[in-house]
Amino acid sequence: MPSNKSVSDAPIVQFTNCRILRDHQLQREDLWVREGKILNPEKLFFDEKGSADAQLDCKGSIIAPGFIDVQINGGFGVDFSLATDDFKSGIDLVSQKILSHGVTSFCPTLVTSPPSVYHQVLPQISVRNGGAHGAGILGAHLEGPFISKEKKGAHPEHCLRTFEAGAFQDLLATYGSLDCVRIVTLAPEMKRSSEVIQELTKRGICVSLGHSVANLSQAEEAVQHGATFITHLFNAMLPFHHRDPGIVGLLTSDKIPPGRRVFYGMISDGIHTNPAALRIAHRAHPKGLVLVTDAMAGMGLAPGRHTLGQQVVEIDGLNTYIAGTKTLSGSVATMDTCVRHFQEATGCSVETALEAASLHPAQLLGIEHNKGTLNYDSDADFLMLNDNLYVQATYIAGQEVWRQDVSGM
Repeated sequence: MPSNKSVSDAPIVQFTNCRILRDHQLQREDLWVREGKILNPEKLFFDEKGSADAQLDCKGSIIAPGFIDVQINGGFGVDFSLATDDFKSGIDLVSQKILSHGVTSFCPTLVTSPPSVYHQVLPQISVRNGGAHGAGILGAHLEGPFISKEKKGAHPEHCLRTFEAGAFQDLLATYGSLDCVRIVTLAPEMKRSSEVIQELTKRGICVSLGHSVANLSQAEEAVQHGATFITHLFNAMLPFHHRDPGIVGLLTSDKIPPGRRVFYGMISDGIHTNPAALRIAHRAHPKGLVLVTDAMAGMGLAPGRHTLGQQVVEIDGLNTYIAGTKTLSGSVATMDTCVRHFQEATGCSVETALEAASLHPAQLLGIEHNKGTLNYDSDADFLMLNDNLYVQATYIAGQEVWRQDVSGM
């Protein structure tokens, strides 16, 4: 057998009998992995004269990039917006548990909170690679407190803030540090928001528009200053109106700077967005759709009372409300459920549904060269799924980190 040793001593694993999602299509090919990366088999054969050290029969499974959740408030009893002594063990628990739902990277999300919470929690979040310990952390998503009182949703009104004379300095004082921050959701109609958007963008932080009463021109101006995302489209924003479609109008705006794409998150849980609204958004701007769970502490738990930051929420089936009201508050949907619902509701292809939870969030965060695809040299974070898009196994850096118990399939 030819030797692999010319380039690396690391073992090469060949995944056979599978359909790989590559170049927007499911292709009958083998997947080759070495040292946590996807390998180009042609280079292996012709340059290295190498071959696989181990083969794994995938039994006809789909192999797709790992899911990336850019808006998740917690789960399994853990609330990322609560400053606790064991915060790190909480984030570890969530990162471990979401592996079974196909999530290989995520952005822990904090809802509107007092400055003291940000100051305590953010230093405890660090960007890290995924592995057997759990999904990778890409950085925090701070949803608020610089949002509209009229569209606060489940965010506590007494914690909302505006940009005062200091603008960006106000934001820094509120959060304490931006070291681990990846996304900030704010309302673009706020005074001085443009300079804040520019400052955040300059630092490589993604600015998302949400919890807002902005009209379309205000939203377009925010995009021109660097905003690239919309937080849970249709939820907590002005409803579409034909004379001024508001933030929703960004999906078909002709004032987006050349070469820029606006992405938008959607909670595809069958509760937050009517299937018809999901179809409208997808048909208007398919390449911008990013599936998010917006999951909270109650995900994975029995119905009852749980927390979302400063608020008490009640779970009733798949509905989650601020206790004593009918105000929706986050979701208890898992990412794999969202992918299946999206595919069923829109009738889109399997490839499209899978890319909305992998390629598109990676593009939003500018990490598509490493994650969100199965291109050669990208990270070997991938899933095995059956034809109904149920996750059978999860891999991070080429290592199996979760597998469905065969008796439970």
